[in-house]
Amino acid sequence: MQITLNTESFASVACDWLIVPVPQSSEDSQHLADLDKALDGVISSLRERGDLTGKLAETLTLPVAPGIAAERVLLVGLGDTTGLQIESFERALLTAIRQVSTRKDQRVAVALPCGHTGPITTADAVKIIASGLVVGSSGQGLYQAEPSRFPFAEAVIAAPGSADEQDELEEAAEQGTIIGEAVNLTRELVNRHPGEVYPETFAQRCAQIASELHLQCDIFDEPRLKLERMHALLAVARGSEKPPRVVVMKYKGGDADAPTIALVGKGVTFDSGGLSLKPNDGMKSMKADMAGAATVLGAIYGIARLKLPVNVVAAVGLVENMPSGSSYKLGEVLQARNGVTIEVLNTDAEGRLVLADVLSYIAEQDVDGIVDLATLTGACVVALGEEVTGAFTNDSQWCNSLLDAAQRAGEPIWQMPMFDSFDEQLKCDIADVRNVGTRWGGAVTAAKFLQRFVGDHPWVHLDIAGPAYAESTKPHREGGGTGAMVRTLITLAGKDDTFEEDLDD
Repeated sequence: MQITLNTESFASVACDWLIVPVPQSSEDSQHLADLDKALDGVISSLRERGDLTGKLAETLTLPVAPGIAAERVLLVGLGDTTGLQIESFERALLTAIRQVSTRKDQRVAVALPCGHTGPITTADAVKIIASGLVVGSSGQGLYQAEPSRFPFAEAVIAAPGSADEQDELEEAAEQGTIIGEAVNLTRELVNRHPGEVYPETFAQRCAQIASELHLQCDIFDEPRLKLERMHALLAVARGSEKPPRVVVMKYKGGDADAPTIALVGKGVTFDSGGLSLKPNDGMKSMKADMAGAATVLGAIYGIARLKLPVNVVAAVGLVENMPSGSSYKLGEVLQARNGVTIEVLNTDAEGRLVLADVLSYIAEQDVDGIVDLATLTGACVVALGEEVTGAFTNDSQWCNSLLDAAQRAGEPIWQMPMFDSFDEQLKCDIADVRNVGTRWGGAVTAAKFLQRFVGDHPWVHLDIAGPAYAESTKPHREGGGTGAMVRTLITLAGKDDTFEEDLDD
């Protein structure tokens, strides 16, 4: 989608829909004065009657708009803008954008609320609007004859009086577009059905993107996986007819001696639970168990297209977890790549086995900080709900850098404890460790298990089991894959101080 900047007045923008953000306080609405005048005082009249409140994400449609170039106007509330947060601003915009994206070939413009976005800079506001136009107009109806959502034919950000900043704002719009497309890549992969997305086809998609963006891409097939001693990952894959893959992609945007971020993703393209078979309802959304890998691919796609001055290694472990006569069994003892032996007490705790080998491989590379992402535990969803990512770490400074990136990206995240006492649950009589603990603190014990495979590297584990896949649609959000944490990873890679303050001690 091509998004352009228009520095003329709001009233002069020709489009099918003009989306106008409105602050809750009428005193903060001076940027709407010219538009209100062109509309013969409609906006101020609606305020006086109490029909237009400006409450966050509340919308009001003007189906005809005599006096201006737009065919229709959609007013959307911003709430109290004095402390406006990125998450709230985006929620309001996405609510409006999704409301007008239900028809083909629509021309849409979004009015930039200049000077009324609180702590959000004008450039960041433009970036958020551009990303929202891309994400909000894309649905999950990949297989519908008549989808319910359509990308816009034309998209404009109306920013009157910003001619002096035009170059900066046009760059922000381009960046926001790329970020939105990166989020949509992750969403698309998560939304595709498991007969279409499985280890081989996911690896092929990685290779295609690597070729387009001139990234280094190495795909490990089964013989290579055996040579790499990835026996835990291979065990999970044994029950499926679909052979496993590991993909390692490299983006070199920084100098040869510049720090390198490693991104690692769990890619269980379908999780039946194996011999510890899930019930039917628990299996319905398990096409989304590869969301960690999809997030990593979306992130490196965005980082490379933005040409960020950083070096990134992205690695994804791709398997299906299926029951069959060759499935790995409860009571088996597996040896991971780094030599750690693991007793299997639940074949539905497979994601950590996949990550164990991939993390071990990455820990042997020249990287300065590791972030892994996985739809790992239902326990994290119980603890934090469906919209908050859990963060677990062995290095508080590295984690603080990521938490700051999440805040800048407007994505909710919460750091969880990693007390040594949780290791007690993983003690095993016949192996070094078992793959599950008790029912208590399951998200933490899963993270403590992963910690055994990252060596001394600063590391953060992100459990995205809740936010990666939405079971239902809301006014601001499509159901299905969400692309959660793609923006955070891109923001982390683009931070000037990511390594200087956090890892150089």
